[in-house]
Amino acid sequence: MPLKVAIVGMGNIGNTHARVYQKRDDVEIIAVCDIIKERSDKAAEAYGCQGFYSVKDMLDSGLEIDAVSMATAGVENGGDHYIPTIELLEAGIPVLGEKPISNEIEKAKAMVAKAREKNLRYGVNLNHRFTPAAKRAKEWAESGRLGEINMIDMTMWINNPNESSPYFHMRALHPHSIDVMRYFGGEVEKVHAFFKKGPGRQIWSNVQVNMQFKNGIIGHLRGSYDADFGSGSYGLETLEVVGSKARFILRDACEMLEFYPRFSHEVETYAYIGGMMSFGETFGSRIGRWVEQNMAGVKPEEIEGSGEEALQAQLVIEAAIESWETGTVVTL
Repeated sequence: MPLKVAIVGMGNIGNTHARVYQKRDDVEIIAVCDIIKERSDKAAEAYGCQGFYSVKDMLDSGLEIDAVSMATAGVENGGDHYIPTIELLEAGIPVLGEKPISNEIEKAKAMVAKAREKNLRYGVNLNHRFTPAAKRAKEWAESGRLGEINMIDMTMWINNPNESSPYFHMRALHPHSIDVMRYFGGEVEKVHAFFKKGPGRQIWSNVQVNMQFKNGIIGHLRGSYDADFGSGSYGLETLEVVGSKARFILRDACEMLEFYPRFSHEVETYAYIGGMMSFGETFGSRIGRWVEQNMAGVKPEEIEGSGEEALQAQLVIEAAIESWETGTVVTL
């Protein structure tokens, strides 16, 4: 039997989720939902399913829903997740949320707690960690091929003129950056950050963050909404993980992976691992894994890219903001 899914929030990202589901033989889209009537109606017609204008009406319809994608937007791209997510979890339905889980930490904690209380699978679309290239790099790290990891350096930047709130850049973009750093480094213990406004900007559109992980690894993140080096040596994302025996560089989230042994010049270069050619395809990898884990009935604590992991990334983000505002090193 296919996994019966619904999508809440039929903007660009919600439709991206729907198109991924639509291509899979093991999924059936049975409902879409958006508070904007025209969006819901258009999506219902496009995906051949029922359309709703509220989560309550969708739940009251009697449809048997196996899982829901939560793709609402709101302030800083995370303002509208909380109420509909709680409604769905309260109804006993597993949820795959969009990032950021929430930019209000207490609400993020409440969603994670509700999923735990109901013993439900709760994931977040932290899609950068699900690429074939990231998985291969993770295998290198876990097998000891890098030796002991000493440093993690992450760059993520795009051109984004959005001026919606002072920390929009940090809160909307860097759940991805920090999750990838945590994927390779583990839990973050200390955070120290500096912010800068770009020319003509009202928001903090540039950031550099230093981190110390609980295991002693040191990390650095630099991010910007005023930069786009897609045609040069940097693209959307560049991750470098440095160990005592070797280091690797992962470029553009998914396209390129390079391995540099410390005591040899025999560099290994891999392109388009698993056939992944562009960032847009990362949604298929992450959502596909969500489908697979739900179909397999894995325990909630076994969900990859979980709500708990998304919460931990948000705690680092808020620590960076606190560090800048207080001029201190913040301990989590």
